[in-house]
Amino acid sequence: QVQLVESGGGLVQAGASLRLSCAASRNIFNANFMGWHRQPPGKQRELVAGITSGGQTTYGDSVKGRFTISRDDAANTFDLQMNNLNPEDTAIYSCSYVLWTTTYWGQGTQVTVSS
Repeated sequence: QVQLVESGGGLVQAGASLRLSCAASRNIFNANFMGWHRQPPGKQRELVAGITSGGQTTYGDSVKGRFTISRDDAANTFDLQMNNLNPEDTAIYSCSYVLWTTTYWGQGTQVTVSS
């Protein structure tokens, strides 16, 4: 019942910045949790960043201090600002939306960082 549409991925060089955006088809103030995950080539999916309905945030150790998650309830979007990217950040990034016991996922967007 919740559709998520991602945008902002692309190919950049090391040290550059990207901003990913996730647009939800319904009001995000109802969400218990919204987040970003990534899956590098040949590796398991990992949590990058998350934010609760109360505004509490969490970050993976590898991105802490470089990435920032934010939400805009009026626009029904939440973003991931990624700074100082390095090749290890190359992955498919997916946004998620947790409503009660159900987790909805976006289609994923490719982020590639060259050295």
